Amino acid sequence: MEWMNRPGKPMGNTGQTVSPTNGMTGGHSQQTPSSNEKRTKRRSSSFHTITSVILLFSITLLAVAVIGFIMNYRQKDESRYVATDKMQAIFLNGGQVYFGKIRELNNKYVGVTDIYYLRVNQQVQPKQGEQSAQDISLVKLGCELHGPQDQMLINRDQVVFWENLKADGKVAKAVESYKQANPNGQQNCEATTQQTTPTDTDKQQDTESQQQESSQQNQPTTPQTAQ
Repeated sequence: MEWMNRPGKPMGNTGQTVSPTNGMTGGHSQQTPSSNEKRTKRRSSSFHTITSVILLFSITLLAVAVIGFIMNYRQKDESRYVATDKMQAIFLNGGQVYFGKIRELNNKYVGVTDIYYLRVNQQVQPKQGEQSAQDISLVKLGCELHGPQDQMLINRDQVVFWENLKADGKVAKAVESYKQANPNGQQNCEATTQQTTPTDTDKQQDTESQQQESSQQNQPTTPQTAQ
């Protein structure tokens, strides 16, 4: 029959039709990834990305929590050294010193109440061979020009150090004398309410002046002769 020998239908040895693809690949068809496999790979990549982000965020939160815990522990560790029944001296960067009761202490500020500070009133002219002495007064905070309240928040980075004061120290005694003289607090800023803390040089000068007055009083007077 002629239709079996028509061109365009090559025949193999077994009489089967051989396609061009099968002839090129040696009988095996070339396979391509299906759409389901692509979706699976995309989902797996998205899952790994989200997991990495969550893990990184959790590590960051954990680090912040650890740092906060350490800072809070340090604050409490320093606060336990404050003697609540005594006064404290707070020394600042500029050389200013404040005396009072530390009520709060953290990494941002130091809260102080019942505040006093030292003021140099004038320079005393020294005698020959003596050191110059200063008239130092302990002043209660509140009568300044701007009229502050008896409370202060000092920036923590301005504090060089602080220390507890002894109850029998000069400052503590001067504060106690002031409170006894002003049981209701400072009522009149025009009045003299400063408690002075004399230095050793001041005491020496007072002793010398008293001795000079005593010697002048005991010196005999010479009678004047009439002319």
